[in-house]
Amino acid sequence: MTIKADLSLTKEKICLQLADNQGTITIFYSGDKSLLVTEPSVYLLFKDNTLKAVGSITDEKLTARTACDTMIQLTLPWDTELEYLVQSLSQTAEEAGIKLSKKATNEKIPANYYNSVTAYQDILLTILEKFGFHLKAKEEPKKPRPAKAQHRWRKEVASIEFYVDDFDCKATIIWQKRNEMLIKKGAQLRKEYELNKDGSVGLDVRMTTQLRTEQEDKIKDFVTTEDIVLKSVNETGLFLYYGGRNGWLVFKDTEGKTIDEWTVVK
Repeated sequence: MTIKADLSLTKEKICLQLADNQGTITIFYSGDKSLLVTEPSVYLLFKDNTLKAVGSITDEKLTARTACDTMIQLTLPWDTELEYLVQSLSQTAEEAGIKLSKKATNEKIPANYYNSVTAYQDILLTILEKFGFHLKAKEEPKKPRPAKAQHRWRKEVASIEFYVDDFDCKATIIWQKRNEMLIKKGAQLRKEYELNKDGSVGLDVRMTTQLRTEQEDKIKDFVTTEDIVLKSVNETGLFLYYGGRNGWLVFKDTEGKTIDEWTVVK
């Protein structure tokens, strides 16, 4: 969004005249309400950059009594209704968890005005946020995703047999080399798979189909007739049971210790 405006600055206020007759935003760094111009307009009262009141000036008196340190006055384009903007700003503030001492009624903005009012409000809020005035709830910073666990093959692991006995699948697996997961002959492959909610076939199922097609001469009636070597734990999980479960936690030795516990880099 690009917003063009002419700016003027004095000790008491900042005035932004928006281009294309889109109105004026005046920020008064004073609690003296007499500074507000007595013309039809919308006002916002702030204390410590927290919104306290929203209202409109339609005569010479400003009746709000909220203590404030900053006032913002908005004169609007001719086609924007004052009270509808007040209503929209009040609702936005309440949705952000801001308690107002003065606000609009809860009457709905008519449908034929709603889009234009909210679009104009978005312009105003974008500008005000640049000056440190927030009406919308601040988004919580996204927590960084935990680093993906690293696993390392070593010779000792090659002597351990890992087992799967779940998801209608049974298999014995050996991580025999860094890029070689051996599935012992006689593995029982899962027959049924789940569709996506929309009834489509998911990516995991398509990948499993491809893997099994590549090894079809070693499979009969969903049972492997020879040892099969794949490249990774993930491929092995797909091949055996269509994936969807973390093979690092599924493959376990005779004591129940997972392949993750055996090989994870701490």
